[in-house]
Parts: sequence; structure tokens; C-alpha cells
Amino acid sequence: MEQVNYIKHLNAVFLQFSKDGRLNPTHISLYVALFQLWNNYHFPMEFYINREEAMRFSKIGSKTTYHRCIKELSHWKYLLYEPSHNPFKGSRIKMFNFGTSDGQALYPSRTNIGTSNGQAVVSINKHI
Repeated sequence: MEQVNYIKHLNAVFLQFSKDGRLNPTHISLYVALFQLWNNYHFPMEFYINREEAMRFSKIGSKTTYHRCIKELSHWKYLLYEPSHNPFKGSRIKMFNFGTSDGQALYPSRTNIGTSNGQAVVSINKHI
């Protein structure tokens, strides 16, 4: 996989989360846990997960909630989830790279022409 920039990816995916009304905190917690596992494996094209570990990292206590959330994240194209149904082999996960311009287009209708209708962000460490 191309180089993944940790900060750019998280900034882009959190922006996407803020615009997606389907998500709840459990989806976000699970995604962040899977992102951390992906990071621990040095961002391979795909990796295998252990359900108990993913549930522990994401603080999800119910198998039903875990399965619902991971299937929805996959259906909504935040990741690709392929369950293994084999207790000795983890389920396969493919994460999409949200932090690069040649990755998945988050907002194809948005243009970057140097203008904004939003509020400008100023650093709190601004010199007086």
C-alpha cells in the first residue's frame, strides 16, 4: 500500500465521520481500534484481526454490537470486512486510505479554489 500519513488519515476520516449521520460512538470507537491495529502492523494492504482483541480495544462489550458495527462500517465503505468463520484464523480487514489525494474521494463535489465560507481557525498560541 502507498504510504499512510497517520495524522492526515485521522483528520480526513474524522471529517467524514462528522458529516455521516449514520454513525454512532460505537462505530467510531471500533474504527479507531481497527486503525490502531492497522498502524501496529505498519499499514499493510490487508490484515487479520481477532474479535476479542478488537472488542477490547474499542470497549465494545457485546458480540452483537461488534458484528453489527463492523458490518455497517464495511457496507458504508469505511473498510472492507471479510469474516473468516474460523476460530484459528482472524477475519480479514482492508482499510481504505482517507489521507491521500489519490485515495478514496470523500467529497467529489467540493472544489479547492482558495476560498471558504467557514470560520478561519486561529492558533491559540498566537503571538500578541
